[in-house]
Amino acid sequence: MREFAADPPAEEQVGDALRETDATVATAESCTGGLIGSLLTDVPGSSDYFDRALCTYSYDAKMELVGVDRETLDSEGAVSAPVARQMAAGARDTAGTTWGVATTGIAGPSGGTPEKPVGTVFVGVAYRGEWGTGETTTTVERYEFDGTRLEIKERIARQALSDLLSAVERRRYRRTR
Repeated sequence: MREFAADPPAEEQVGDALRETDATVATAESCTGGLIGSLLTDVPGSSDYFDRALCTYSYDAKMELVGVDRETLDSEGAVSAPVARQMAAGARDTAGTTWGVATTGIAGPSGGTPEKPVGTVFVGVAYRGEWGTGETTTTVERYEFDGTRLEIKERIARQALSDLLSAVERRRYRRTR
């Protein structure tokens, strides 16, 4: 599971960044099926910053566990930026963590369309700012990856960790300026 890992792997870098900023994270994972949480917990001491991984594979799980609107699922489909946004914010808010990360996509080998081919994923990253500061944010990025189902899942999980790391580092940089 380290075929696409950096050196040091993103899960270690994320762990260091979260620990240094006294932050916590929860995930809501659809197409990655808990892989992000698994990678994060591969790091010794991850209980310092990792709260939970919610596997929200079905529409019902997305609604029940992280509060995705039925209307959004109905109008946009599960593989969409609005759903990834709500999943990330829902993971953060239901867990009460500093950060929420979400993935929703098509790992294949089937299920793709011309608009959303196999390998399409939306990664959401949500930050909890202090009340009244207006700093609470959620961002979503769309990616497309090639490979087998397992390769796509690993690439998605590692991209989500990379997106989280970038967000944590940007937030840390703003606080030190």
